[in-house]
Parts: sequence; C-alpha cells; structure tokens
Amino acid sequence: MTTTTTRAARPRAGGDNEGQWALGHREPLNHNEEFKATEDPLAVRERIEQTYAREGFASIPSDDLRGRFRWWGLYTQRRPGIDGGRTATLEPHELDDEYFMMRIRVDGQALTVRQLRAIADVSERYGRGTADVTDRQNIQLHWVRIEDVPAIWSALEEAGLSTTEACGDVPRAILGSPVAGIAAAELVDPTPAILEIKRRYIGNPELSNLPRKFKTAISWQWDTVPEINDVSFVGVVHPEHGPGFDLLVGGGLSTSAHFAQRLGAWVPLEEIPEVWEGVCAIFRDYGYRRLRNRARLKYLMADWGAARFREVLEGEYLHRSLVDGPAAEAPRAPIDHVGIHEQKDGRVYVGVTPIVGRVRGTTLRGLADAVERHGGGRIAFTPLQKVVVLDVDPAQAEALVTDLDALGLPARPSAWRRGTMACTGIEFCKLAIVDTKDRATALVEDLETRLADVEPQLGQPVGISLNGCPNSCARIQTSDIGLKGQIVRDADGNRVPGYQVHLGGQLGAEAGFGRKIRGHKVTEAELGDYVERVVRRYVADRQGDETFAQWTIRVDDEALS
Repeated sequence: MTTTTTRAARPRAGGDNEGQWALGHREPLNHNEEFKATEDPLAVRERIEQTYAREGFASIPSDDLRGRFRWWGLYTQRRPGIDGGRTATLEPHELDDEYFMMRIRVDGQALTVRQLRAIADVSERYGRGTADVTDRQNIQLHWVRIEDVPAIWSALEEAGLSTTEACGDVPRAILGSPVAGIAAAELVDPTPAILEIKRRYIGNPELSNLPRKFKTAISWQWDTVPEINDVSFVGVVHPEHGPGFDLLVGGGLSTSAHFAQRLGAWVPLEEIPEVWEGVCAIFRDYGYRRLRNRARLKYLMADWGAARFREVLEGEYLHRSLVDGPAAEAPRAPIDHVGIHEQKDGRVYVGVTPIVGRVRGTTLRGLADAVERHGGGRIAFTPLQKVVVLDVDPAQAEALVTDLDALGLPARPSAWRRGTMACTGIEFCKLAIVDTKDRATALVEDLETRLADVEPQLGQPVGISLNGCPNSCARIQTSDIGLKGQIVRDADGNRVPGYQVHLGGQLGAEAGFGRKIRGHKVTEAELGDYVERVVRRYVADRQGDETFAQWTIRVDDEALS
C-alpha cells in the first residue's frame, strides 16, 4: 500500500509549525527528532554488537545510550540510592546505572514451553533472575550488562523471540487476546492479522521514525484495553457483512488521558494490516513532532476529530472508502481470564495471577515444568499482568492449579491480588518518584487480612493501580483506586513518599476517568488504612449491584477521603 500523501490536511488553528511532515515541516525541532533524522535508530544494533559489547558501557555515546537503544528494547535503569525527591532535579547521566532494562517483545501470540524456558534461561543467566510480566504482554528483564546483550539476542532469536522495537518511537508490541483462537465466544481469530503486521512492518524503516510510541490492540473480545490504545480493532458482527472489527483511534493515558474514538468503520480480518498501516502512517506524517509532550496520536485525533481522521485515512492512504459499521459491545467488568475456563475445542485454559506482574526466571521455569507435566503447551500473558495456560485437558486442570499455586501463581486469588497492578517504580525506573512493586505487594497482603470479612461481598474485585510517576503505565486514571506516586507532606510536615488518589476510573461499557478529591493526598504509611476505610464505606453504602466506580460518582468528597 502506498502511503504517499496527495493533499494536505487542515493545519491546527493558528497554523503553527508543529513538525508535521505532511505539511512540509521537516526541520527537526527537538533533539529526539535530530538524532532520528541523522540515522535510522535501528542501525544501532551493529554498534552494540561490534563495539559497545566489546568496549563496555563507557564507550556508548549519549544519543545511542538514551535514544537509539530503545529501538532494541533497552533502557538504562535507575542507579540505586537515588530517592524520589531527586528524580526531577538530576540530569539523565546522574540517574543512569550501568545496567539495562530489556523488554522482550510478545505480539499477542502465545508462547511455547521452549520459548518460556529461553526467557527463564536468559533471566537467570544475565538478569539476576528478574522477569516482570508487564501490562503490555511483554516480559521485562533488569540488570542486563551491555557486554551480554548480543548473547541474549542470540538466545531469544533462536527461540523465535526478539526485542526489536520493544521501545522507542515505533509501533510497540501489539496487544492481542491471550485466548485468541480458542475462546468459546470468538467468531474470528485475529492472530493472522497480528502476525502479518509484525512480518510486514516491525523493523521496517518506513515506520521506524514515528513522532512518539504507537500502541495497538487487536482482539475479538474486549480484553485488550482498546479504549486507551492509539489504534484498536475489536470484534463486531456487521448486519450485512458478518464478523469483522470495529476501528478505534487515538486513545492514551499518561499525563493527559484520552479515550479512543470510533471511526464508525467495519474492517474485515484480511484488511486489518492495510488499515493499521494507514493509521500508523497518518501518525508518522501528521503527528506533532515539535514538542515531545504533544507528540502522541491522541492529540492529533483530539484536534481533527473522528470524521476528519477517517476522511484522511480513506482519501490519502487507503484510496477507498471503508464500510460503515456498528460499535463493538463493551463489557461491564474487566475480562482478565483468571480461573478455569472452557475452550471451544473441549479443553480448558487456566488463568493465574502473579502478584502485580512480578515473577522470576525460576518462576517461569517452574511454570514451564508444570505445563509439561499436565499438558497444554502454550502460555500467554494478559494486559492485566496475568498469565494464562492454554489447551489443558480438563482432567489435568486441578493438578495444574495446585502446582501453579505452589509457584505463587494462584488461579483462585484474593480480590486484592487479582485486582492490583503496579508499574516498575523507583526500583528501576528513572522517572519514578515512589516504590511500586514492593509497596503494592505489601498492600495486597495487608488487605487480604484487613478486608477478609468484606471480600465475599464485593461481587467483583476493586481494582487498585500503583504508579511511580504521573505517566500512568499502570493506568491510574482507569482504575477503581488509582494511586499516582509523588512526594507529599505527612502530619508532621515532613516530605515523604505518597500518592495522589484517583477514584472510580473504569474501562468497558461505562468507561470514565477517575475522580480526584481536591487537595487529597495519602502517604505511603497511610495507604492500607485509607483503602480499607474507602472500601468499607462502599460496601456499607452501595445501592443494589452498584459498582465501586458508580458509587464514587454518587457520593460526596467526604466519603472518599
């Protein structure tokens, strides 16, 4: 498909130079755009293998270290001992450790036992045993030395895995349903479209220089958080054309949250790669490159609107009209796939819950062993930091559940374990202000005791998201209780780690962003008391089957404080 533009879309009000290539604004307007214009960042791999891995960390220049390395899934991690109050005051080189986070890209597909073992081996040999399941269905390693990166790539690629464009201003890993192809309610398996996009476009220089990151979700079910991705395809049945996909564009969270907008188009399975490329190319050509904090697709969509975006997509990129179509039906509660569920082929899948996505190489190795003992053979990750074992003989399901529970992967977790997510946090992230993984783990264990008596009354888990900074990697605005890390004042006036609270956010049928109580902050030490207080008020005061999010909309600030 050609992506050459034939006419210019309307510029933003005022006609400012926003760095939009399609409007002739090609001059780089910030340093990120300068280093991308100098060289395709994908080219850095050769220098990593031939120079930096041999000469060590000190040999790496800044534009590669803090820029182009991201195109191969590498970020420097935070140097230990730097408290959160100093995060925004230090220069990048002062925050850098001489170790890397490495993101292993998984595009919607299930992993084989062999692939899982390859990740476990790399984790144990090169990453001090780290292996976090992210909410982008990736696996994230830490403590990676530059000297070991070529060996890691070799081991992963031999198993059919990669880190290509796992980070950077590129199409990131594509979210796909962990139960694609086997779900009882699925009418069309979108996996072929995901694999075709990956084959055609990931690592393709035509799309390796976008204004910022570009996130995709493709699923028949509403289980890939489609409202908050740059582009999403969700299954829907057209009254005339049959099963296909609804197209949503322009979602994203971070410091300015936007829900994706429907374009009103119905896309058949075989057309998804072409339409996806068109959306991505619009972002490349019309995206705002002047300021990094306005360079996401959501800002272009907010300015254009869905009708204008569809007009440009059809007229300048697809050169044809899309079919009008109905909206996909969103669920009332999140679909997390936890528990034992029937597949369409008579087998079952088992969804389990690592605590806030934290596992280790030894956990993954134990998971691989358990899967081999009890059948199945495929493992998938979810956008809610869960793990799913597919294709299990029903007669083996309970034995598998027992073995996984012993690994710290329960299929029947508490509501707090099931509903809590956390980002990487200050342990490794250079943007973070507070701890998240350890704090969230401690909070889950605390709430399991504090709220054991009310848990049976909840109906569905009250979701909790802990984020180490404002960027919302753990989706604080769309969680029942979203906690944005910051430095706050305690009762004695001391500056301590704490959180700004967002309450009542949700995705799905009643999607909405969480409510903030003016001036309300919670210190890290007060967190358990606060969550207990609010949840008990909800259980005591709710009306009928009112959800936590609905309750937070109805009640006053005092009830939420």
